[in-house]
Amino acid sequence: MKTLLKKIKMISGIVLAAAVLSIITYFAMIWIGAIVVDEKKLVLHSATSLIDQEGRPITKLYLENREIIDIDKVPKHVQNAFIAVEDKRFYEHRGIDFRAISRALFKDIVAFKKVEGGSTITQQLAKNVFLTNDKTVLRKMTEAIIAIYLEQKYSKRKILEMYLNQIYFGHGVYGIQSASKFFFNKDASELTIEEGALLAGLPKAPAAYSPILHPEKSLERRNAILTLMERENYISPEQAVRSQGKTLGLNIHKTEDKPWLSAYIDMVFEEAENKYHLSNEELLKGGYKITVPINIDVQEKAFKVFKEKAYFQGTKDDAQGAFILLDNKTGGVLAAIGGRNYVSKGFNRLTAKRQPGSTFKPIAVYAPAMEEGLFQPYSLLKDEKLDYKGYSPSNYDGRYDGHVTMFDALIHSKNAPSVWVLDKLGIDKSKEYLEKNGIYIEDKGLAIALGGLKYGVSPFDLANAYRTFANNGQYSKPYFIQKIVNANGDVVAEVKKQKYQVFSPQTSWNMTRMLEQVVKEGTAKAGQYEGALAGKTGTTSFPGKKGAVMDAWFVGYTPDVTGAVWIGYDRTDEEHFLKGGSDYPTKMFKNILSGLKFEEKTSFTIPKKVKDLEKPIRLSRIPSLSATYQFHALQLFKVTLKWPAQDDDRVVYRIYERSGESKKLVGSVKGKGEYEIPYINIFSEHFYQVVPYNPQTHQEGEGTDFVSPRWE
Repeated sequence: MKTLLKKIKMISGIVLAAAVLSIITYFAMIWIGAIVVDEKKLVLHSATSLIDQEGRPITKLYLENREIIDIDKVPKHVQNAFIAVEDKRFYEHRGIDFRAISRALFKDIVAFKKVEGGSTITQQLAKNVFLTNDKTVLRKMTEAIIAIYLEQKYSKRKILEMYLNQIYFGHGVYGIQSASKFFFNKDASELTIEEGALLAGLPKAPAAYSPILHPEKSLERRNAILTLMERENYISPEQAVRSQGKTLGLNIHKTEDKPWLSAYIDMVFEEAENKYHLSNEELLKGGYKITVPINIDVQEKAFKVFKEKAYFQGTKDDAQGAFILLDNKTGGVLAAIGGRNYVSKGFNRLTAKRQPGSTFKPIAVYAPAMEEGLFQPYSLLKDEKLDYKGYSPSNYDGRYDGHVTMFDALIHSKNAPSVWVLDKLGIDKSKEYLEKNGIYIEDKGLAIALGGLKYGVSPFDLANAYRTFANNGQYSKPYFIQKIVNANGDVVAEVKKQKYQVFSPQTSWNMTRMLEQVVKEGTAKAGQYEGALAGKTGTTSFPGKKGAVMDAWFVGYTPDVTGAVWIGYDRTDEEHFLKGGSDYPTKMFKNILSGLKFEEKTSFTIPKKVKDLEKPIRLSRIPSLSATYQFHALQLFKVTLKWPAQDDDRVVYRIYERSGESKKLVGSVKGKGEYEIPYINIFSEHFYQVVPYNPQTHQEGEGTDFVSPRWE
């Protein structure tokens, strides 16, 4: 009896010791797990989505194509499908299923090879997140330790959620939500029983069971999982039979390769980092939703137009270009092309500085001069070849008219008047207005008037400066990012639109009217565009080579948008230069916008309390003049002068009388081709001349010859 009691005590001691040891081991494993596990790794990479202002998806940005979903949004039958095939005792074990391990070991021994795994869902999560695929005993032990820790730290619900969001489904797709959208083009919350079973069969061997690559194997695997679900009472026998009788039902929705978005996306990355301090890496894995002001129609069309060789007339085929389009009111970037063959993180020609040429005249010279009250559109400017302490600019055609209106100087892109105006305005005052428009230059010479700069200006900045004219003289910074929402739905960044007045509405409207005429009859008339358009061309020559062009520009705006096109080489040299000038970017700009909604508006809307700019008065030579004596009872004798009047009734006609070698003004008439001179002494000799006069410029045109009256 004593011997029996001793044996019972010994066995009880052993059991107790084993139990204590097990408890100690369990907590030791939890403690070790807490050391081993870096819980930051449980924060899964999630794709960031770019959406437009209407909430429509544009593209995804990611390291791993994954979209995180809450477990509550995953149908129960989908959850059960994964549990049935991967870990049917998921809700019973504490991370390690010893029963499953024993069963798998027995089957492996019988078959003399590995035929079944015993890893739980928690173990798979531990391996996928924290470990490698090594087949070592140490790795398996570490996996078990981590699994036990995770089970102690997190609920079953949370573990299953992390698992479903983490696993790889093949074809570059991670997580149940992205897989659902890829294979079935639907949200995971909408998955049917058979669809959930199909997806549950993929993680074991994504390539082998791919419904795209191996539909027969995939169907067989799906139906086997449906059988497992029926055995575990997750679905009824009828549901199993009905589901097994259905086809795969694929609706593949691949993430398209969108090279036409590359430059735009890079600018989004840059703005997120510089303005909102979100790194590129964070955007690629943070699961953000970024609202951008992009216009897909313009972006795609611009990309296609930039592929057309006809616009890039150069000595070599590698001529480049850039295009930017901004919303006038908001400053949002609607489209951005960084080059003809732009690649992600490549050389972005939108922000590269170039010589702007004559596109600089409106923002650096003429608008500031009008705003300062020095000149107005029909003020006469000196058009002569002058010397400014060694700097002597020339007109491109070598012609000088002595005096010309600002209106005509701009239309015909004359250089001499622009420099003359800048000299009157002052370089410091010009730079002051440039800086208000977001353009900063180091230059201090009069060459600024012609866009002759040390470093140049980017298409991006130049377009936004012109947007000031389109926006009634108000400047605001452009932007690519309207709003950023994190994975939790919190707004972490949002554009703040700050505007300030650079030019008066009157100055801006005057500039719009003048730039409209540049498009209609000036240097920017190349190409066709049916809507309202104002703009300016620019061409810079390559020094030392006749006819060689370095930079060709068009910058312009409609009532809705403002944009810029630059064409040139990344590096201009003796073998790389353009053969054509500003006609090509002008045609390109008009082509991109043609057929889109911007073309619907055929006129600009004059702002309130702004005086419209009159059309220019053009004087023409009066071809003939007749003068006749007539008898009048009260006036005795009078002289009636008649001449062909111009169509423009704003023209004033001055009447001159010559006596001997001198002449005097005896009258004037507006818009008529007839004038009477009363009380004439018929015994004296009289000679008369009619001279057209422009009240806008206060200039006289070419007069008629002097004629002597005759009797009727």
